Amino acid sequence: MTRPTLSFMLKHPAHCVALGLGSGLSPKAPGTVGTLWAWAAYVWLISPLLPSLGAPGMWLLLVVAYLLGWWASTVTAQHMGICDSSHMVWDEVVAFWALLWLASASSWQDQLPLFVLFRLFDSVKVGPVAWADQAFKGMGARGGWGVMFDDLVAAALAGLVWWLGLELWRVL
Repeated sequence: MTRPTLSFMLKHPAHCVALGLGSGLSPKAPGTVGTLWAWAAYVWLISPLLPSLGAPGMWLLLVVAYLLGWWASTVTAQHMGICDSSHMVWDEVVAFWALLWLASASSWQDQLPLFVLFRLFDSVKVGPVAWADQAFKGMGARGGWGVMFDDLVAAALAGLVWWLGLELWRVL
């Protein structure tokens, strides 16, 4: 199976999660569509809850979402017969939520460069992202971990470049 269907997604809860609640079903650029879904969910669902969640609550949400994604990616990869299908986008969702929160990017003007940088690092997979992508490649729990982990590395690099850009802007 190269492209999952709605029927496939609805056959197992892991598929719904891994496919980003349907955003990964996009026939074009599912990773970008999944990241856009993550952005919208963060702005409309998570951001309003941040004052009541606080830092511990947000950390817990991210850890639970990551572990859920690890499980869902492991199961869905096995069912699809592909170790890291581009249609499995929960990894983008969790990594982008973490990036938006840790960068404290509250305005869309701050969030847009984070989106662009994250998509760039996730797509091109340079340096540490390429290492993380290859180090855990495969089926099973190790492969499911790898699906999730390389996007966290891409988010970390995007955040670092974004922060360095802000610091450079302040100096100039």
